[in-house]
Amino acid sequence: MLRKPVVLITGASGEIGHGLIGSLANDADRPIITLDVKSLAHELGRLVAQEFIGSILDTDLLERILSEYEVDTVFHLAALLSTRSEFTPMTAHHVNVEGTMNLLEFAQKQGESHGRPVRFLYPSSIAAYGLPDAATKASVGKVTENEWTKPTTMYGCNKLYCEHMGRYYAKHYKQLAAEPLAGKVDFRCLRFPGLISAVTVPSGGTSDYAPEMIHAAAQGKPYPCFVRPDTRIPFMAMPDGVDALLRLAAAPKANLAHTVYNVGAFNPSAEEVRAVVLETFPDAEITYQVDEKRQGIVDAWPADVDDSAARRDWGYTPRYDFERAFSEYLIPTIRSRYQT
Repeated sequence: MLRKPVVLITGASGEIGHGLIGSLANDADRPIITLDVKSLAHELGRLVAQEFIGSILDTDLLERILSEYEVDTVFHLAALLSTRSEFTPMTAHHVNVEGTMNLLEFAQKQGESHGRPVRFLYPSSIAAYGLPDAATKASVGKVTENEWTKPTTMYGCNKLYCEHMGRYYAKHYKQLAAEPLAGKVDFRCLRFPGLISAVTVPSGGTSDYAPEMIHAAAQGKPYPCFVRPDTRIPFMAMPDGVDALLRLAAAPKANLAHTVYNVGAFNPSAEEVRAVVLETFPDAEITYQVDEKRQGIVDAWPADVDDSAARRDWGYTPRYDFERAFSEYLIPTIRSRYQT
């Protein structure tokens, strides 16, 4: 009996997974299966064909999925994020690098098994960049995909290496073998800026100071911002992040000149974010208590990114600019969360 092609999402219970499942569930021809260390919320769980509870490091579990399903698209979202990775670099390497290699090998076997490439969507990060100081950051302007890739965090190192590993599987896998084996994995990577979700609570990430301001203000709690007022990095509203993944997944391979694409939307300073929040919550107490270590990490990330390749090759266009992201998406949704 022929198996029906399915989409596999790892790390599906995270911020990106929420929006991705909701969008993909509308496609009846591609059932969704998920793999995560924790179960999905009920409203998401009912949208998927099967949940696998477990780790991307469990190769036996991956073999089981391989035997039961024909996976033709992988959204590999599972990762140990930036702040925690700095405290546990060995664990970060296990999850972010070894786990990703497990999924790439899984996709390679799937591609070999059913005779066509498996599309592999991988969210990378601006943490893959590493500028030497704030003065350089201020002078270089928008950064392209191939500039300043000297990350200063474990998470950034993991992400950059996995970008290269994905390119290897796509173009050079086992290049000394008698028969060509590359091309079974169609690796496509987005290098995301800070992603801001109105649906999930910030988890202490290095770029979370923007949504943390809104959450604190909506609850009437004081918020000491951990970066300087002039701090500037690129951001994107979560719906645009999900849409970018789906657009890149759907793009004809012939149109893609790169395996790694920058995407961005807006890049306000911390003070500009504070000002917008205070317009809605004039009594909010938002101050600055700079954490020099976290500030140093953010200063190593570009103030903005050049995403012209994504706009040219597969029509990337964000719906939310700075004003719309806050006034139409973030502030109303977060405020309603805390209203009694």
